[in-house]
Amino acid sequence: MPTAKQRFTLAAFAFAALALAATTQTATAQPRTDLVVGMALEPPHLDPTAGAAGAIKEVTYANLFEPLLRVDADGKLVPGLAERWSVSEDGLTYRFTLRPNAKFHDGTGADSADVKFTLDRARAADSVNAQKAYFAPIAQVETPDPQTVVVTLSRPDGLFLFHMASGDAAIVAPESAATNKQKPVGTGPFRFDRWVAGDRVVLVRNPDYDGAKPKLDRVTFRFVSDPAAQVAALKAGDIDAFTLFSTYEALPEFRNDPKFVVTVGSTEGETLLSTNNARKPFDDVRVRRAMAHAIDRKTLIDGVLYGNGVAIGSHFPPHREGYVDLTGLYPYDPARAKALLAEAGYPNGFDTTLRLPPPPYARRGGELVAAMLAEVGIRAKIEPVEWAAWLEKTFKGKDYDLTMIAHTEPLDIDIYARPDYYFNYKSERFNALNDALNRTQDPAKRNALYGEEQKLLAEDAVNGFLFMLPSVTVQKAGLTGLWVNRPVQANDVTGVSWK
Repeated sequence: MPTAKQRFTLAAFAFAALALAATTQTATAQPRTDLVVGMALEPPHLDPTAGAAGAIKEVTYANLFEPLLRVDADGKLVPGLAERWSVSEDGLTYRFTLRPNAKFHDGTGADSADVKFTLDRARAADSVNAQKAYFAPIAQVETPDPQTVVVTLSRPDGLFLFHMASGDAAIVAPESAATNKQKPVGTGPFRFDRWVAGDRVVLVRNPDYDGAKPKLDRVTFRFVSDPAAQVAALKAGDIDAFTLFSTYEALPEFRNDPKFVVTVGSTEGETLLSTNNARKPFDDVRVRRAMAHAIDRKTLIDGVLYGNGVAIGSHFPPHREGYVDLTGLYPYDPARAKALLAEAGYPNGFDTTLRLPPPPYARRGGELVAAMLAEVGIRAKIEPVEWAAWLEKTFKGKDYDLTMIAHTEPLDIDIYARPDYYFNYKSERFNALNDALNRTQDPAKRNALYGEEQKLLAEDAVNGFLFMLPSVTVQKAGLTGLWVNRPVQANDVTGVSWK
């Protein structure tokens, strides 16, 4: 039998051990401050003001670079580099007040001169901004003091504030603009650490950020294009969250695993069978309508997205006000497609080329679309290309027949009014509608004009309007703050944390 002294000593030892265990457990339970985000596509560079690739903004938007305004997870406009703004009654003058203590990552102050430089650069004759049209209404940019910017438009633009919240309008400095592609310098809560080409981009917390501090110290964006490798990386724990996850057949397994959470939201990604309207035989609306009748969108959505998608009948997302359901205009009807082809002078069909960029929805979807077109006599040779080649030859060079791509810029129906856009669509009627839309501020009237535009694009069968790309994310349980929906092209990690 132990003595009283021995019993006391044993009890004290046990208590101390329990206290040590509790302390250790508390220490090890501290939330993580690092994050690894998986992406299917690597950006060609990291300057959002000089490229069309969505992957650029997915890394940089709100994290590295800030526009004057920002779009939040709900699609609402919130302060960015500007802490407040006002608009004149005639819709021509915009006054922005900047955050007084904002700095670029190199330590230089971010003031009205930088905003003027950014806007003037974006609208210049030699601008390489992918959305140069956003800045076309600007007549003048004035800087009455370091914290104030006054922008005067030549005409009203109902989407001007929304455009100023895009990644294309990210504010850059003249000292670093020329090197932002490889060494980005912004004003955001994270700064650039390094880029290992073909593998990852690493961001670290900006200790000098003048706004709300992120809870993460380090964020790594890893680029994994192979679907099987994406699944394996998630299962191995090498990736914490994979955004725009497109290996849809693997979702049931992740949904049934308590270590993961699967979210499915909406994007702005109208997925199209983009068509060169200037190239024969696609310059004939009967041929374009025949293709629309030849495509079974339900089968396409089931086969490509495993049901995780919504069909569209024009270039407008169903979740936005102003949407008109035109999916019934061209029902799946191979017999009608063949009749239209014969009427256009192609009773035996024709040969063409379908160019497919890397995303799985394009590669898989392209195979299915080609098979459907073949059923009506359109023999489409599939040409898989890498992303850089697609951008150079198809998007910039406009040298293609057909391609399949998701257009993920928000509210971008205005691209059909651009004279040099790669669809090669020319319509004075559409241009007039778009001009009226630009001059209109009233929301109800704008929605009515959006509806007219959608109807015209559908009637002209400008492109094959297929489906909305879903926003699917597979993430580890315990991770919070990632966007479910994707109102803009972004992997905004500024509000992300671990439980």
